[in-house]
Amino acid sequence: MRRSGIKHNTKARSATSNMSGRKPLTIQIQNVVISATFNQPLDIYAIVKAFPHVEYRPEVFPGLVFRLKKPKTTMLIFKTGKMVCTGGKGEDEARKAILTVFRKLKKGGINVTGKPEIRITNIVASATLNGFIDLDRLYSEMGGRIIFEPEQFPAAIYRMESPSVVFLIFSNGKIVCVGAKKGEDIYKAVENLRRRLEESEVLTRS
Repeated sequence: MRRSGIKHNTKARSATSNMSGRKPLTIQIQNVVISATFNQPLDIYAIVKAFPHVEYRPEVFPGLVFRLKKPKTTMLIFKTGKMVCTGGKGEDEARKAILTVFRKLKKGGINVTGKPEIRITNIVASATLNGFIDLDRLYSEMGGRIIFEPEQFPAAIYRMESPSVVFLIFSNGKIVCVGAKKGEDIYKAVENLRRRLEESEVLTRS
């Protein structure tokens, strides 16, 4: 049975294997973006009055910026009743941030009823494949699914169909994965990519 060889850490759930002879691969969750929807409009000016530390410049951006120190996240709050949380290092942390702001709003006298509907909109993760990637050859092998314009950007952009994610692939073996909606999709996508690079012989182990 083939296993992933992905190193287990506090930020990621994964499988490990020493049988393949590979160096362990660690996937790091960099950002989890979560949206929350209240079934009511929000009084942005009341929030500004109750929380002087927030940032609101409607002539520049329609959302109010509410920053938390713990967990260290940023909340964008819109008058439509939608909130977007960025900066969370994991799903639990991002959800905790949403609920923390929800409780602060209620405590500050803002009219919010019921709990918000929460869903993950994007997970950003990074990893190092412990080798060098021949991007020119990769483009030749998979040109139809890859954008590679080195004079404009040093990474190849690869859109994977299943799971539906986008990779930035750098020649030094570093990769960035965006667009996942579930943590499991990150690990599956990275393993699929590594297997494909090895099969195409474009990944040279360092």
